[in-house]
Amino acid sequence: MPEEPIQVLDTAIVSLASEAPVLRAFGAESQVLLSGEQTGGRYAMLLETTPPGMGPPPHKHDGEDEWFYPLEGEVEFLVAGEWKRVPVGSAVFLPRGCVHTFRNAGDTPLRQLIHVSPAGFEVFFARCAEVFAAAGDGPPEMERIGAIAAEHGIEFV
Repeated sequence: MPEEPIQVLDTAIVSLASEAPVLRAFGAESQVLLSGEQTGGRYAMLLETTPPGMGPPPHKHDGEDEWFYPLEGEVEFLVAGEWKRVPVGSAVFLPRGCVHTFRNAGDTPLRQLIHVSPAGFEVFFARCAEVFAAAGDGPPEMERIGAIAAEHGIEFV
């Protein structure tokens, strides 16, 4: 994945939740509150809602750091091979190269803010959302998802 130059910004950004795009993939719904396009490639921020029992497959990012802030629900993170319950209002930082995942460990929707730096993950998620949408009620074409992940420096493990 080629690294995009980070742009210099001279304007503040206000992103209204009512206008933020909503993407659906991997059983979750992500609202892109701040995109790389808005932040000059520096940063992306998503509000993700994950149904009970769901979460992404274990993976790692070669080019981005991620951090999470759970707002509602019960979440567990898999880090260094161990599941750890993380209470609402806590923070989790996952540096690039760290194999990780999370899951909704409760019986109500999990809502959390996901921050990514530099930006680009939201583009990966949008491309995957297209594959999931094309599959309708059936399973997505996982070879295509894997290829998109590889293009974005994300490896499922």
